[in-house]
Amino acid sequence: MAIVSMTVNGKAVTADIDPRTLLVQFLREHLRLTGTHVGCDTSQCGACVVHMNGAAVKACTTLALQADGAAVTTIEGLADGADLHPMQAAFREHHGLQCGYCTPGMIMTAVDMVNRLGGDLSEETIRAELEGNICRCTGYHNIVRAVETGAKAMAGGEPVRQAAE
Repeated sequence: MAIVSMTVNGKAVTADIDPRTLLVQFLREHLRLTGTHVGCDTSQCGACVVHMNGAAVKACTTLALQADGAAVTTIEGLADGADLHPMQAAFREHHGLQCGYCTPGMIMTAVDMVNRLGGDLSEETIRAELEGNICRCTGYHNIVRAVETGAKAMAGGEPVRQAAE
């Protein structure tokens, strides 16, 4: 067993875990943060994307011990209380989901994309940046539109922050 300590969504957590525990398992099973999904277990689909020290990582191939001392943000940590994060609100506004399974990873990837590249993103850039995220339900059109709107809102271009229901 090993002790792991990190900050998750602004809250300090410490746990005694098996050293082989993946970050996605730690988040879902130990902390009950089930918004981070397990899709493929091979780092291909992106359903498990979270932010670690501000950068997007795939939690299904990251050991929890690799996050020791890190700041981790999950989809649950994006909203500000009842107010959705601008990217979450944009996905809602543009219906950037169908079954919703890939949506948390898509949103976390999109937020990382905007944080790295800024809010003025071309459709080509958005599609290229989302290559590590797979959606089996949509044609990506609404997802791309959601990312465009969310990126502008994050950059201060247009407000889309909405209250969560």
